[in-house]
Amino acid sequence: MSDPKSSTLPPLRVSEKLRSEAEGVLAPGETLSAFVLESVSRNIDFRKSQREFVARGMASADRARRDGGHVPAEKVVTALRKRLARAKRTRT
Repeated sequence: MSDPKSSTLPPLRVSEKLRSEAEGVLAPGETLSAFVLESVSRNIDFRKSQREFVARGMASADRARRDGGHVPAEKVVTALRKRLARAKRTRT
């Protein structure tokens, strides 16, 4: 991160094992603080992506229901079971 430091994260109490494992995976010259900062930043990005993904999925489902393109899960599962049974019959 290139932003100037303006605040701190809360201090974390961790087991000696966890700290040792974290230190064991540091890249040459990397500090534990840099590792933790990168980990937090990546997790923030991941969670934002997750939220956006879910929001897109919910919006898509709403559109499908509204526009009549929605297929109930039970109908899809029934159709898939039929296809699977047909495929098993043809293989044997």
